[in-house]
Amino acid sequence: MRNFFRSLLLLSLFVAGSSLAASPAFDQAAFDKLQAEGKPILIAVHADWCSICKKQEPIIDDLLTTPALKSITAFRVDFDKQKDIVRSFNVSRQSTLIVFKGGKEVDRSTGDTSKHWISELLKKAI
Repeated sequence: MRNFFRSLLLLSLFVAGSSLAASPAFDQAAFDKLQAEGKPILIAVHADWCSICKKQEPIIDDLLTTPALKSITAFRVDFDKQKDIVRSFNVSRQSTLIVFKGGKEVDRSTGDTSKHWISELLKKAI
């Protein structure tokens, strides 16, 4: 029984770690390291009060668990609390998604809630 609960806890940690809400808050050093390594990155500028952001989150969570997109590292930027980072990415609105590949920004989208188009955006990072 003890092993069952331990397995359940590990599974819940894995599932929580694969969601945008559980994605690490933006960290410049981690971002710079991934950029230098040319890794695929998603920056999701999010606000808790934003209805579009709430629609994007489960779509992104689902897409980031697919085999084709699971190599993408997602960072969540709080639109209200991380204004300096928001400005550094030249973002003017919450619900902005930015993808990076090979150390460079390759595309961005604002206000998109279409699973198809968010998927197409994320594919540009890999």
